[in-house]
Amino acid sequence: MPKERREQILKQLNTNGKIDIEDLVSELNVSAMTIRRDLAYLEENNQIIRTHGGAILNKPLVIESSFRTKEGKFNDRKKMIAKKAVEFIQDHATILLDSGTTTLEIAKLLKDKKTITVVTNDIKIAAELTDTDVKVIVTGGELQNNVGTLFGPLTEQMLRNIHVDLFFLGAHAIDFKAGVTAPTFEKASIKKLMIEASEKTWLVADSSKFEQKSLTKVCDLTQIHGVITDSSLSAQTEEKLNEYLDVVTVEGGEQE
Repeated sequence: MPKERREQILKQLNTNGKIDIEDLVSELNVSAMTIRRDLAYLEENNQIIRTHGGAILNKPLVIESSFRTKEGKFNDRKKMIAKKAVEFIQDHATILLDSGTTTLEIAKLLKDKKTITVVTNDIKIAAELTDTDVKVIVTGGELQNNVGTLFGPLTEQMLRNIHVDLFFLGAHAIDFKAGVTAPTFEKASIKKLMIEASEKTWLVADSSKFEQKSLTKVCDLTQIHGVITDSSLSAQTEEKLNEYLDVVTVEGGEQE
């Protein structure tokens, strides 16, 4: 029965995170067209997001770790990465800061910059620069509670209509095959638009983010200019990264 099939589809999605139409055809012994109708029904009810050849769960952004949870992790590494990142910012530049704790550390070092413009979708970054001479543009959009990120159609509309010199991209996970990935479809969509709006993109991520995968792809490593990370990255990983992009490593201590 349709209801039973859809319950089974959702059960598998909750277990595996994603499903393929071909696998469902075999397991449920129905046609591909039947599965597609089931997926269409589930998507209309905002339970899934259809992908090429399958589907993923339509998980809300709030499942991501809160700002407080992320704030204390590898903080000394993030500060060193931010210090190096600021060296790439020229006078009169327009820069885009992704949401996140590493990019917040970059914002903290920009307070004395009087000729730059910062565009961000992070209210904590905007608040950090409130009492400065830095020109700040906030994207607008729906607020992700407990994290401070702005997302949604209004954010996307803003990003489609700007162009900046430099983008500092944060990452939930980085893998050589999967590329840069994010925990939700919505967040990946925002990051993609930020890359498209920028002349040059630098990935800023501590070494704990590498050889990890998350749910939704943002981009391949070949789509960004370079990465700034800490020296705890393994020699093998760093060597392989150099095949794809410029790699800048900084000294960084252990987790606080």
